[in-house]
Amino acid sequence: MREETEKPTAPGRTGQPAADILYRFLIAEPDRRESLAPRVAAAVGRERLDEIMDGTRARVGEITGVGDTPDGLVIEGTKGRTLAFAATGDGQVLDGLLIAPGAYRSPRVRIPHGARAALVWIVWVLLLAARIDACWQAPSRVAWCGRLLIVAAGYLLMEGWCTPARLPWWIRRAVEAGALVGLASAWRLPVLPRSGGGEGELVVGVVLVAVFGWLLVRVRRHRWGTAVSRPLTFPLQGGHWYVVQGGGPGLNHHTPAPEQRGALDVIQVGPGGARARGAGRRGGSESYLVYGQTLYAPCDGTVISAAGHIDDQEPGTIRYQPLYGNHVFIDTGAEIVKLAHLRRGTVTVVTGDPVRAGQVLGEVGNSGNSTEPHLHLHAERDGIGLDLEFAGIAGPLCRGRTVRT
Repeated sequence: MREETEKPTAPGRTGQPAADILYRFLIAEPDRRESLAPRVAAAVGRERLDEIMDGTRARVGEITGVGDTPDGLVIEGTKGRTLAFAATGDGQVLDGLLIAPGAYRSPRVRIPHGARAALVWIVWVLLLAARIDACWQAPSRVAWCGRLLIVAAGYLLMEGWCTPARLPWWIRRAVEAGALVGLASAWRLPVLPRSGGGEGELVVGVVLVAVFGWLLVRVRRHRWGTAVSRPLTFPLQGGHWYVVQGGGPGLNHHTPAPEQRGALDVIQVGPGGARARGAGRRGGSESYLVYGQTLYAPCDGTVISAAGHIDDQEPGTIRYQPLYGNHVFIDTGAEIVKLAHLRRGTVTVVTGDPVRAGQVLGEVGNSGNSTEPHLHLHAERDGIGLDLEFAGIAGPLCRGRTVRT
């Protein structure tokens, strides 16, 4: 790994246009701010914009530059630094601005998101392999049954809690073949004594299968008890759509946020479960099957917020951006339905537009708080997330389920 360097942008130095324009805005006199960021001023108001700038200066001190780092733009000051997002359409004024409330400290070592996930899978596979080998070394039939149940519990947890469909097919098939290797050890049973140790392993195996099975059924079928007012139309058509986040606590990483507790993250999978063409992350967002797929309105309503000017993230990384990135929020009159992480330049509606279910809203992208192209979808009422229901789709929409449309 290598430490990333940061290059402040100031007058007379080259850098990304957004960083240049942001720096010019930050050092401008208060009476020029509105002309340098007219859309931002119109959105939040002149008074609120001045409050944001005063608060930023209080945290970072006198502004000395704007750095461009892998984590996003960084406002440099005499007292500290903070992350920022800036968008510009014409290269002259700010169209969007977001400043983080806290201080920024760059990590000493950067571990790619994919590397962390790969490490988890490697450890998991090694543990499974060790238990499969133990089946072949079992000293008795009782011990063999216990060890095989422990292997079964591991596969139950892997299939029910993880998302194996996101792995390359050759890795998935190799892991699945391990289960057959474990079962093949049954050929030794006729020559093994009925007992002779292993009673404890049998108890452990039975308990693990029972506990894991009970927990998985519970979180996969979890309902919050408050659903959308009427079933939605599934917003993606003509494919196999894999739920990578969904379900109850522990199975869905959205649940700590009250308004997102019933949210889904959805990708597209092709033959064999592959989610990407060729090299995946190495091929960029375009290599993911879901990227660029048409997004349809899941309900009737009125658009209360829409954005389409935010750049897509590079897969595996997250630069500081608005949480939802490019998005469309629809007020049905009974709840607000939010669709997020859309592709830049594809959003077809603006705030105030009426929409009908099935109307084209844009395309799936990789903007906002997203490490790979996917669609984020949730519904909320009074700031509390709702259980999602879709016409023609029965059963719980939990992690690991594939929806065919």
